[in-house]
Amino acid sequence: MDLYTILYTMILYPIIYILPSYVSNGAPVIFGGGMPIDGGRKLFGKRIFGSHKTVRGLVAGILSGIIVALLESGFLPYMLVIGIMLAIGTHIGDLLNSFIKRQAGLKPGSGVPILDQYLFFVFAMLLALPFGHLPNAIGIIFLVILTGLLHKLTNIGANKLGLKKVSW
Repeated sequence: MDLYTILYTMILYPIIYILPSYVSNGAPVIFGGGMPIDGGRKLFGKRIFGSHKTVRGLVAGILSGIIVALLESGFLPYMLVIGIMLAIGTHIGDLLNSFIKRQAGLKPGSGVPILDQYLFFVFAMLLALPFGHLPNAIGIIFLVILTGLLHKLTNIGANKLGLKKVSW
């Protein structure tokens, strides 16, 4: 295998593959706000998702992931459906994360290591899995490491820019 093939299969392709999820996950921080998805409703006396999970953020997140998927599909046609599934899966995982934290009695913005960094990623990958074209095993390991690093760095950056109240 030449160097280009190694770099493409282990680093570049995995990034291209997961990009709709990453963009979809970050978009609500910029475009969110407004009406909460749960409308203030409670389950077992606790908010379902909390006031920070909004309809506008959800729609903006999914649409931004779809836009990335549309752009990628010009080069890799199969990425359209995969990217849509990655965007939807991202928000299923993110909402499940919020639900778990609310039911555990944690306040919005409170950090839960592993859950915060990876639940969106796991659900994105699960929804995209049936459509194939996954990165190879080394590429997935690279994405797991990259996801953890980017989660920390982007949250610190969003906090410094005033987009998030907490840096985790």
